[in-house]
Amino acid sequence: MFDVAKVKSDFPILSREINGKKLSYLDNAATSQKPQVVIDAINNFYKNHNANVHRGVHTLSEEATAMYEEAREKVARFINARHPEEIIFTKGTTEAVNLVAYSWGRKNIKKGDTIAVTEIEHHSNIIPWQILAKEKNANLKVLSIDEEGFVTGSLQGLKPKIVAVSHASNVLGTIQEIKDISREAHLEGALVFVDGAQAVPHMKVDVLSLDCDFYAFSGHKMLSPMGIGVLYVKKEILENMEPYQVGGGMIKEVFFDRATYADIPGRFEAGTPNVSGAVGLGAGIDYLNRIGMENISEHEVGLLNYSLAKLNLVPGLKTYGPTDVKRRTGLIAFTLEGIHPHDLASVLDTEGVAIRSGHHCTMPLHNKLKIPATARASFYLYNTKEDVDALLYGIEKAERILKR
Repeated sequence: MFDVAKVKSDFPILSREINGKKLSYLDNAATSQKPQVVIDAINNFYKNHNANVHRGVHTLSEEATAMYEEAREKVARFINARHPEEIIFTKGTTEAVNLVAYSWGRKNIKKGDTIAVTEIEHHSNIIPWQILAKEKNANLKVLSIDEEGFVTGSLQGLKPKIVAVSHASNVLGTIQEIKDISREAHLEGALVFVDGAQAVPHMKVDVLSLDCDFYAFSGHKMLSPMGIGVLYVKKEILENMEPYQVGGGMIKEVFFDRATYADIPGRFEAGTPNVSGAVGLGAGIDYLNRIGMENISEHEVGLLNYSLAKLNLVPGLKTYGPTDVKRRTGLIAFTLEGIHPHDLASVLDTEGVAIRSGHHCTMPLHNKLKIPATARASFYLYNTKEDVDALLYGIEKAERILKR
């Protein structure tokens, strides 16, 4: 394991007080905080190496290019991709989904084809496929889930062209058996797109073992800057995809009647890239590697056990998600009888406790659960039992104030 107090001291924002109370940041499924080393890496880039990449022969440009491509290599190693060129930098997971739906989807989805998603998906992994299905007059099939969020709907006989599924839920924490889903999908002739935004920050991810065809995640949920994300695509698929956006940086030659495009991955990174974001992502990955993803997972399991044991003793409080904490990530969605999640979150903020309230961009899932909203506490490597205790105290305070 690791020294959580030492880790917490690496994050400047966690020394803040909110409303006169020590900050307990429990909104990590929305975005994570940033360690000083990531902040320093970004500052160092702008202070000493700032230049555009792949465009100049001067020293600064060569240094910036080397830093940008080193970050790509770090990402590839982190998720065990075979080749760095299988890694595309995006703005985040949402852009990555749209890239695949636009670039791969518009070329490969035909009238009458089937696209499969699941009931547990984030809106960002529904709407791009929904739009694609409408444009192509294709079918959007929704695979069912059980009460713990695990996919139960079968692909057998559907013959989908692509299956889009989240690796881990941002509401229930449910970790899907992606390897099994990939196997079943491939037997049906489908490709597999995985939304890994809630998985990569919290567990060891091996895209080769999962055998998925696409895998997307965001840097800001894993200690890194906002505005930088990753799309992994198997090389043999990526080489046959058309560009998502066009312009500078993604071409070989341009004439008024035609253009030829750069090799992968540059073909998919038009315009000036987020170099500082990539550098920050590389620094975030270095930090996570030093701690160890297995250690982070173990730490979160401990916090889940501690918090669930206490939350389940609160009268009128209902938690959602798998009962087996080893099959879920470190977050808990819950409702408290007689108190709206937004009101609860507001009271918690007076105690310095930051959580999320609402439908968390999963309206279809909340409709299935027959609730309009939930409160969500989500943990990360710097959270402690004291943060959980602050959450519980805030819940008790909310009951005193709002149930009078």
